[in-house]
Amino acid sequence: MTTSSNESYHFLLADDHTIVRQGIEMILEDINEENQIKHASSLQQILQNLQAYSFDFAILDAQMQDGNCLSILPEIKKIQPNLKVMMFTSFEEETYSLKFIQAGADGFLSKLSNEWEIRKAIESLIANGQYFPPFTEKLLSIAPQHNDFLNPFKRLSDREMQIVELYAKGWGNLEIANQLELKQNTVSTFKKRIFDKLEIDNLVSLVELFKIHHPNS
Repeated sequence: MTTSSNESYHFLLADDHTIVRQGIEMILEDINEENQIKHASSLQQILQNLQAYSFDFAILDAQMQDGNCLSILPEIKKIQPNLKVMMFTSFEEETYSLKFIQAGADGFLSKLSNEWEIRKAIESLIANGQYFPPFTEKLLSIAPQHNDFLNPFKRLSDREMQIVELYAKGWGNLEIANQLELKQNTVSTFKKRIFDKLEIDNLVSLVELFKIHHPNS
């Protein structure tokens, strides 16, 4: 049975699995059959839609075949500053929710949520402009006293941060070693320490995370 709200809205649904988008679309139409919905299955299509149309809300999967939405969230907000974005993802809430919030997300919801939870999250996004599950709410309450929750690079030493900046420029271990007058295996040790502190395991994730927290670098 369709339960119609007073207003209809423009939604962008982005997921590289058609069945996921169709499931969310059914819930949106049940909330209000007049809701206008467009689909995207890649980062490129997300940006193309945002440049071509105006949206009230976007529900985005975190990981597409052509990359991670973390890397384009700042651009999404730049294109449409008033857009409310909810991440709908299989990524672990305890590890990723604050990263998405710091990058500009207004909501976070696990793909393991049942239909009632998804509907509740969407209705909260519409009514309040945001939705965060209880655990994320708790993290947000702790974050002001612990800056490294929102900016993980604050966990790094000055030397580690210097090395991160060179990796972000595309430098390799040998180039970094020569620049900083270090042994190459010392740079490798620093890299492992950086990965451990940031809870990542590859350079692509490091560069993406750096761009999120240092968009003007």
